[in-house]
Amino acid sequence: MTRSIVVGSGPNGLTGAITLAAAGLDVTVLEAAETPGGGLRSHEATVPGLIHDMCSAFHPLSTRSSFARRFDLTQHGLQWAWPSVQYAHPLDDGTGGAALRSVDETAAGLGVDGAAYRRLFGPLAGRFDELAADILRPVLHVPRHPVTLARYGLASTLPATTLARWWQTPQARGLWAGVAAHAFHPLTSPMSSAAGLVLGTATHRYGWPVAVGGSGAIARAMIALLTSLGGRIETGVRVESYAPLADADVVLLDTSPRAATAILGDRLPARVARAYRRYRHGPGAFQVSLAVEGGIPWTYEPARRSGTVHVGGTLEEITEAERSSWSGQMPARPFVLVGQQAVADPSRARGDVQPIDAYAHVPHGFTGDATTAILDQIERFAPGTRERIVAVSTRSTAQLERENANLIGGDISNGANTALQLVFRPRVALDPYSTGVPGVYLCSSATPPGGGAHGLCGYGAAQAALARL
Repeated sequence: MTRSIVVGSGPNGLTGAITLAAAGLDVTVLEAAETPGGGLRSHEATVPGLIHDMCSAFHPLSTRSSFARRFDLTQHGLQWAWPSVQYAHPLDDGTGGAALRSVDETAAGLGVDGAAYRRLFGPLAGRFDELAADILRPVLHVPRHPVTLARYGLASTLPATTLARWWQTPQARGLWAGVAAHAFHPLTSPMSSAAGLVLGTATHRYGWPVAVGGSGAIARAMIALLTSLGGRIETGVRVESYAPLADADVVLLDTSPRAATAILGDRLPARVARAYRRYRHGPGAFQVSLAVEGGIPWTYEPARRSGTVHVGGTLEEITEAERSSWSGQMPARPFVLVGQQAVADPSRARGDVQPIDAYAHVPHGFTGDATTAILDQIERFAPGTRERIVAVSTRSTAQLERENANLIGGDISNGANTALQLVFRPRVALDPYSTGVPGVYLCSSATPPGGGAHGLCGYGAAQAALARL
């Protein structure tokens, strides 16, 4: 039997392992941490019984991806739940914008900008399955749906601030800025619209669901599936050299390019080693987990029903905050993502105490404490929040990296979303998963299609390995 080893049990390592095991390979996953799952882990960060997600919380690209259509994780215990409002964006005057599953209902809430919102997102949402088939894979391929891809491509190349001119009101422009800021990149840069268009369109096709019981439930379902296919996971095993991998026919590295370079050493071709060393990481995240009595009292009412709340104010404010964090300066008013997973999954709460997971975009490797800045931003749009807080737990950029070596400097995307790295990550190559070492493939979110807990990087790398076999 062909033997394979997967280094790392994050979502990409697990999808890669499952794909190889389903093809009949003998699969062993080696995980440095004592608990598998990588970004798909949950824990009691604040008070006993209150479930917080350690990293990934919402999964707009996971329920109907090419991997999910092939491998049904609901058969292994996974349940999805959706909030009534997918994401919201409050403003200082008590108004805001709210993204719902329906394009028309979202547009109806945007007043004079509704028609423009419908013209942009309506056609993309209607054909998002076609679009996903082309954009959630390596860029160098023959397009399956060239017309749909062209419509998306023209808009995605624009800076997010340029595309924002599509709308007139601060509510619509703010709603757009919040979803575009998921790119962790200055909104004035070329292609900074790409992530916002994908996530915004996925909202109307798939929604932004949570895993019932915490994101760790996704990892548990994947591990159950892998085990049923004969695969194994060994935890507490840190791979720092090629020696433990030498006998494998196929190796998938769910690691950063930096770690792959260290593991493969002199076996790595010089051109690949140079490219991996040039690979750039982006801004970091500073996470604050809160236990809040009665939830957050947002002034903008739809935000109380929203799974995710983008906190940062106007388009102009978010643009400045993202520019600052990118350039290495801590913003006075950072962009903050607030996860209210219990809105969709009440099992996460305990009585009236709600788990809240918030993180701010901060400079790469930020060494300060962003807790006060995050709470100030939440309090700004939800006065009285501090009085409701029962417990607080924080995780700095350094702690994120200690817990998950792929999150270098707190970079939860495992790579800066510059125009070049959006198109060609981790390097310019016909097969971006190949390391140049026979049988060894990089499968982390440093490879196409990039950051997120969708697992498609591992799925693509495993398919590349199987094709080569």
